[in-house]
Amino acid sequence: MPRPMPAGFKTAAFFIKPILLGVTRRDWSGGENLPTDTGFIAVSNHMTYADPFTLAHYLYDHGQAPHFLAKASLFDIPLAGRGLRGLDQVPVHRGSARAKDAVDAAAKLLQRGDSIAVFPEGTLTRDPELWPMMARTGAARMALDYDVPVVPIAQWGAQHLLDPYGKRPHLIPPKKVIVRAGAPVDLSEFRGPDRDIDTLRRATDRIMGSLTAMLEDIRGEKAPAVAWDMRREDGGR
Repeated sequence: MPRPMPAGFKTAAFFIKPILLGVTRRDWSGGENLPTDTGFIAVSNHMTYADPFTLAHYLYDHGQAPHFLAKASLFDIPLAGRGLRGLDQVPVHRGSARAKDAVDAAAKLLQRGDSIAVFPEGTLTRDPELWPMMARTGAARMALDYDVPVVPIAQWGAQHLLDPYGKRPHLIPPKKVIVRAGAPVDLSEFRGPDRDIDTLRRATDRIMGSLTAMLEDIRGEKAPAVAWDMRREDGGR
């Protein structure tokens, strides 16, 4: 059975969940793929700032307390920051001496049997058709370092609640949101002491390949053969 839900998450859900129930029509599936006997990393695609709410809703409905790696600046907002800390959310200090703090905090959650939720792309997708982009290697690194499963969770529909980079939500009529968890990604061939950046990249590509394939099934469309890559000087593919 899942771990007992902490009281803070129940309190947050008391206020937030009725709103989400009112503005969405939910198509949840794959909950049987969420481990209940170990910590795990939930990875999801990222299209809009509404994604964390729909992903958190899905995880909460399946008995998992949603812990996110979130931008450190959010923790500086007086009321929001206090709430995030109270719910064991993890601040990410990118490009600073404190960047490792997020990994250490996430490790503690995983080692005590909790799940953490990660958007491996690191930001909203820049793909014009909202397909997943080339991802960062952090989720794969944590999974291999701490020997925990990675569960891909594809979602589609949250972008109708809030446009990518939009600030004005579209709450009426309720929007259909599909969230589906897949089987843990097999990373066994990448485990071992001699991991280099190429190994992490291949493990990350496998994770994102699973996630993209699930999204293809949900959308009934084929993703581009090459993922959007923000590192390219000419942009895109």
